[in-house]
Amino acid sequence: MQSLICLLGAFLAAAVFHPGSCVQTVIGLYGETIEVPCNNGTNKPDGLIFTKWKYVKDDGSPGDLLVKQAQKEEATVSATDGYKSRVSIATNSSLLIARGSLADQRVFTCMVVSLTNLEEYSVEVKVHKKPSAPVIKNNAKELENGKLTQLGECVVENANPPADLIWMKNNQPLVDDGKTIIITSTFTKDPVTGLSSTSSRLQYTARKEDVESQFTCTAKHETGPDQVSEAKTFPIHYPTEKVSLQVVSQSPIREGDDVTLKCQADGNPPPTSFNFNIKGKKVTVTDKNVYTMTGVTRADSGIYKCSLLDNDVMESTQFVTVSFLDVSLTPTGKVLKKLGENLVVSLDRNASSEVKVTWTKNTHKLDKLPDFSKLTYSDAGTYVCDVSIEGMKRNLSFELTVEGIPRITSLTKHRSYDGKHKVLTCEAEGSPKPDVQWSVNGTNEESSYVNGKATYKLTVVPSKNLTVSCLVTNNLGFDSKEISVFSLFEEDTRKPEKNEDGTEQAKVIVGVVVGLLVAAALVGLTYWLYIKKTRQGSWKTGEKETGTSEESKKLEENNHKADV
Repeated sequence: MQSLICLLGAFLAAAVFHPGSCVQTVIGLYGETIEVPCNNGTNKPDGLIFTKWKYVKDDGSPGDLLVKQAQKEEATVSATDGYKSRVSIATNSSLLIARGSLADQRVFTCMVVSLTNLEEYSVEVKVHKKPSAPVIKNNAKELENGKLTQLGECVVENANPPADLIWMKNNQPLVDDGKTIIITSTFTKDPVTGLSSTSSRLQYTARKEDVESQFTCTAKHETGPDQVSEAKTFPIHYPTEKVSLQVVSQSPIREGDDVTLKCQADGNPPPTSFNFNIKGKKVTVTDKNVYTMTGVTRADSGIYKCSLLDNDVMESTQFVTVSFLDVSLTPTGKVLKKLGENLVVSLDRNASSEVKVTWTKNTHKLDKLPDFSKLTYSDAGTYVCDVSIEGMKRNLSFELTVEGIPRITSLTKHRSYDGKHKVLTCEAEGSPKPDVQWSVNGTNEESSYVNGKATYKLTVVPSKNLTVSCLVTNNLGFDSKEISVFSLFEEDTRKPEKNEDGTEQAKVIVGVVVGLLVAAALVGLTYWLYIKKTRQGSWKTGEKETGTSEESKKLEENNHKADV
């Protein structure tokens, strides 16, 4: 007889050998067909006559299941109990058991008979059943900080073998320490099906940090994979340890604002009623945690407190500052001053914090306010004072006008670049802006008025020497000046004179020289006539002509100088 070969094999699961045994083990699944192998499928020796399957009954006695003759296609079922309708044989001589149940957990034997031998192969069948999904029930409504409380019960049903349950907090396993965490597991078996249910109760000592903790239960079973229950969270009850007062308002708080004081406590459930200390006055609010002050003023600045109804010692304090900004500017509006007068600008401010002051003149920022001790036309303009503290700002302004009698500061002339015109420029100071009047007609080229300074230009074509006057006037007075303007000469227009004053001076010098020459000629002529008369007298008196000759020589010299 061939020696019995014990091999590890499985259908739907791994076959396992028990230490010291040659019985093969097969694991089947509950409710499905279980295949029990006969010598691992190599059970057809030469001269095979038949294959027979039998089993050990609950009382230990043997029982026949079926016989398969080698020369026949169909097997003969010999079982008379519940296996009669559930057993069959596969082509490889394996026993097929339909609708597997825990009652099939027993030893089945395959007997192989041939012409030369008889072999038996025993196989132990075990049936596994995956448990139902774990469910947490009988869970606590809330947990109390520091108190051991039954959190809940995790249950899985209808498993074989029984499932193991593991409690998890935030995906980390909880370990029974016998004090703050106690886990109690129980197993029950259904008397009809034989399937097991597992129950695990968790007693847990909560902490404040567990208010957002998630608790789950994981079922582990040989059929795998792990199954996880729905996560549970629990409110954690703990007493108030700290009270905080919050000021609910825009920042900074300004006069006229509404200010809400909100009191909060860290207990759970939180208190719903509080005492507010409003600048020394106790005010109790129930079923809410806020107190509102409407239209606050600077007088409302001060210390505010809130506390629990039953514990005034546990309180919170806040200092409330009501911001204010009072500003007064002198002068304001339109300010009219005379040239050279003094202007005193006074800015008074009263504020709850440090004040920042900036000045602008005609929208241009100033480093500081100008000195107005002696006003000039350039001081005129719109001055804006911006006064601010954090979150608050005030704008005040005055418009300064500096008036003065017109005064001509300059009256000049020059020839135009083309040499065909003369341009007169009259510059004057005054406010309001002076009007100009010229004593001659001409073309007004341009005018400007900046910071009380006016410039007027007139283009003329003088045909003769003129004396031109510039008259400037406003409602305060007038001023005038004259300038001499000579007629235009025929000159090279390619190089026009840039300064007509120099040209006029040259003309005067030439005139003086010509006048002197004419005067010298007249003196010479008079002297010549005098000598001639004297000579005629000498002829009559018989005087010698020696002296006359010398006088004639002097006369000729004078005539020569006149010619020059």
